[in-house]
Amino acid sequence: MATDLTADEVRKEHLASMGPRLGPVYNALWNEVAWLHAKWHEYKELYGEKPTRVELLNRAAGFFFRIVQDTLWEDTLLHVARLTDPPGSGRRQNLTVFRLPSLVDDPGLREELDALLTEVQLRTHFARDWRNRHIAHRDLAKALGEGAEPLASASRNHVDDALTALAAVLNRVNTFYLKSTLVFDVITPMTGGVALLYVLRDGLAAGEKGLERLRTGRPDPDDLGPKRAV
Repeated sequence: MATDLTADEVRKEHLASMGPRLGPVYNALWNEVAWLHAKWHEYKELYGEKPTRVELLNRAAGFFFRIVQDTLWEDTLLHVARLTDPPGSGRRQNLTVFRLPSLVDDPGLREELDALLTEVQLRTHFARDWRNRHIAHRDLAKALGEGAEPLASASRNHVDDALTALAAVLNRVNTFYLKSTLVFDVITPMTGGVALLYVLRDGLAAGEKGLERLRTGRPDPDDLGPKRAV
């Protein structure tokens, strides 16, 4: 999320502009959605941009990076489901975008948020189905192959649409109170997945050169002897 302010400065801005009821909840959701976008960006950088990147991961440590892929995927769906749970019942209260309308005083804004949240409900249904029957719980009939209803269709496009719908809700609140447009644009950090891809590429290339030196009888000292764990 593009901003020149620190996290503490952003929180103070939210509290000052939105008040003591809406401000803290909005700020917490702001951080959650920003983090969700950042994780999803890393997933797409590794697994959704170029087939050559997936090939590189498979060459380096295919089994490990399949675990990473599945874990990032399920964590993303779980995160989406958490943010779109009901506000709560009884003593249990949840941090969710569906709590926002009750904290807004302006009737017009409440009506707009209700409409946007209807879209959120539609765009994120698949994530809650995966959470309820596959991630947080494992549906017995489905696990045993006994004719259970298939999981809701889920793809990278579905996740993109879900994040767009969530961002639209926060953006509407932001533009109403702060008169500015909120943009969740993630810039790949030097310590992100792309940096790892460069390390893997260079490491595999170095390993191939070492094998070639061994084949031609001109090894370096590091080419000989057992390889030790880092």
